[in-house]
Amino acid sequence: MQIEFIGAFNIIVGVLVRFWPVWLGLAIVLGASFAYKKRLGLYGQLFDSGVGIAGVVICLFWLFTAIFASTIAPFDPLSQIPVMKDVLPGAIEPASKGVYLFGGDKLARDIFSRMVYGSQIVLIIAPAATGFALMVGITLGLPAGYYGGKIDTILSFLANLVLAFPVILLFYLLVTPGIMDTPIPYAMAGLFFLFPIIFFSALFWTRYKNRPDRIYLLLGLTLVIGGWIYAGLVFDADPLRIVHIEPNQLNIFVAVVFASSPGVFRIVRGLTMDIKTRDYVAAAQTRGETPWYIMLWEILPNARGPLIVDACLRIGYTTILLGTLGYFGLGLAPESPDWGTAIKDASRLLRSFIHPALPPTIALMSFVLGLNLLADSLREQSMKD
Repeated sequence: MQIEFIGAFNIIVGVLVRFWPVWLGLAIVLGASFAYKKRLGLYGQLFDSGVGIAGVVICLFWLFTAIFASTIAPFDPLSQIPVMKDVLPGAIEPASKGVYLFGGDKLARDIFSRMVYGSQIVLIIAPAATGFALMVGITLGLPAGYYGGKIDTILSFLANLVLAFPVILLFYLLVTPGIMDTPIPYAMAGLFFLFPIIFFSALFWTRYKNRPDRIYLLLGLTLVIGGWIYAGLVFDADPLRIVHIEPNQLNIFVAVVFASSPGVFRIVRGLTMDIKTRDYVAAAQTRGETPWYIMLWEILPNARGPLIVDACLRIGYTTILLGTLGYFGLGLAPESPDWGTAIKDASRLLRSFIHPALPPTIALMSFVLGLNLLADSLREQSMKD
């Protein structure tokens, strides 16, 4: 069957048109951000530099791409049309007259659609896993830096023990297919996913323990929402199936939290040891505030700058790590549209067909670049503050 093609100019126009929800979302968010940047605190300060604007635009681009993936992608990322196997960019599918804008892969799937849907996997796992790692690192790093002594010695030893282990080998052991059939990932998930509940419960209790009208409401919401998410993630027991994660994704999630938490712990511990010597901490101690109140409401807010910068960088590292795991065929399913798996599939025929490897590679590189630019701008702003 003869395959028809469209020209390079039409391919570019077609790609730009497919991303119309992204352009609309960017226009609304950026317009509002510029109009109200003086009221938006640290986020608004990002728009005072070109680096910050570039980082925000790139990150928002992929965020809106993940949100509107079903609208942007012209084909199902898993659907195979045999006649479109390894077709070049701009090929027109004979039956539906849809265009494979970036061509087809070796299994006759649309590369453009797979790149778009791959953003969903990255933007779900990387930020969420980084958020849980922050919760674990903060919850353990604050008492280690504040109390010192045996608590610091024990927690620092455990953190250094994990950091001393080779990262790639650690992930290979945690994400290898055989471990999915064991209770190890679920036991680790059950432990790590408790930390957000503990953190927010302690946060609200130390602040509002003398105000029953607020404390019972906030603790109730924390336990109900946290318990619901915990049951869905660890036991897959959410009846509404809103909170659900596949076993292979859970493995990756747990592995990222386990490997990232010690780094966050060391940063929080160092910041706490420095900040606890400040005058406002001594003033809080003089007022008779509890240690956990001082840690959560005096020290942590003043450590937010470095932690936000580290979170942006860590999301970028996690994105690269997901790509690396996908490239080696670990973690996600073989048919997954994640960028790492797409690069691996394309690399096997790289000498014959280069076009399947370029879109996921550029997507991965651009997202990490956006996060790094965002982190650089945040670092500059935090130094000014």
